[in-house]
Amino acid sequence: MNQTKHADEGLFYGFLALLYWLPLPLGSNRGFAIMIFVLAVCLLTLLWLILFWKNRVHIPSAFRHSWPLQILLFLFLGYIFTQLLPLPPSWVAVLSPKSIAHWNSIHIFQQARFQQARTSAYLSLSPDDTLWFLLKSVSYVLFFNLTLLLVRSHSRIRLLLLTLVISGTLQAIYGSLMVLSGMEFGFFVKKVAYLGSATGTFVNRNHLAGYLEMCLAAGIGLLIMSLDQHNSTNWRQRFANLVRLLLSPKIKIRVALAFMVIGLVITHSRMGNSAFFISLIVTGILWMLLSGQRPGKPVLLLLASLFVVDLFIVGSWFGVDKVVQRIENTRASDETRDEVVRDSMVYTQNFRLTGSGGGTFASVYPIFRQADVKGFYDHAHNDYLEFLLETGIIGVALLGIFTASSVLAALLAIRKRHSTVMRGTGFAATMGLIAILIHSLVDFNLQIPANAALFMVFLALSWIALFLGHHQRLQKSSTS
Repeated sequence: MNQTKHADEGLFYGFLALLYWLPLPLGSNRGFAIMIFVLAVCLLTLLWLILFWKNRVHIPSAFRHSWPLQILLFLFLGYIFTQLLPLPPSWVAVLSPKSIAHWNSIHIFQQARFQQARTSAYLSLSPDDTLWFLLKSVSYVLFFNLTLLLVRSHSRIRLLLLTLVISGTLQAIYGSLMVLSGMEFGFFVKKVAYLGSATGTFVNRNHLAGYLEMCLAAGIGLLIMSLDQHNSTNWRQRFANLVRLLLSPKIKIRVALAFMVIGLVITHSRMGNSAFFISLIVTGILWMLLSGQRPGKPVLLLLASLFVVDLFIVGSWFGVDKVVQRIENTRASDETRDEVVRDSMVYTQNFRLTGSGGGTFASVYPIFRQADVKGFYDHAHNDYLEFLLETGIIGVALLGIFTASSVLAALLAIRKRHSTVMRGTGFAATMGLIAILIHSLVDFNLQIPANAALFMVFLALSWIALFLGHHQRLQKSSTS
């Protein structure tokens, strides 16, 4: 029994090592880094299957209860695969746009390029890009399943969240030191963009902000697991509990959270900072509504300290005023993202149902880009819009149901589970998911492998929080 329990321990630590590695090489948003991720995920999955074939490991309850999600993910991957299959000529005629006469302002070469692409024998306008998209999608699905399979105990949940806290803290410290010292380097390369803003080992400050949002959620969840949830009868006992907290090892996590908030502020990311504090407030309110009769005062005091201390004290020392100023000075005339959205609406009209193919935005958008949009846009700066453009209503519906059901699972864990570990995990998952979903309205964090993979981990943690140990509880109730 003990041998079976520890058979996949090496795989779990390999999983943690991969999770720690992902943000280092520019958020893994380069071809070599993506291939490392793909190969590592496939290797870990293969090794787990070998252990399962040898009856050394079992399928955890969280994985068993996630079967509806497995169906959704299988359908999504199958759908992306169909974008690469040759279509009958009659289908091509039906799927071609009705007219391109209203694109007279578009260069004639771009018209011809679009006509040739859209009358091709594939749903995808760029099969090479879609094949790459499919490869990454398979890796994310495997990473989601590895989380369900390997994170199967309270101690492993704590180690996972602690790994994220350590990784986020180091990213925040490194990014902050680069800005404060004037030695602005990314991943062994001197920065040429976002000078004066923390980027860590990412290229874009917004992507570091997205990563820190989720790591902060992990740290808050870890603290919630360690709080004394028992009622205090008087102020003396409450004060004693507070002193014990300040003198305990938990204060190290609290300090790590402060460092991450500093790093988040120095990114000067408008939506990154907004998404963090909005998700903190929203999740705190949901905690009060869902906690029922169980005491929630320690958690609420923790959240209040995070908001007040970090925003008004730590933030004032490290430039939160610059973030506020950026938000106040934001004008539609200074931004080109709204023009990208405008052009993308025409894009969407022609690929509403099936999309132009996974990963094809950078290839297809220039066809619809108008003259007032300067520069090169390889992403839509809106994850929802980009998924709609590339995968159509079909793809967005599958991903939307998958994500919404996971958020619901995290909320149910807060409401139904009695274990502080499970409820803390539910809090971390809820806050992390809400933060990145808000941030995705104006950025493309989910197109960056490090952040997309971590997003999948938080989706899996929702189901782990709700169902970990569910099978054992059923067994105990049936024998009692």
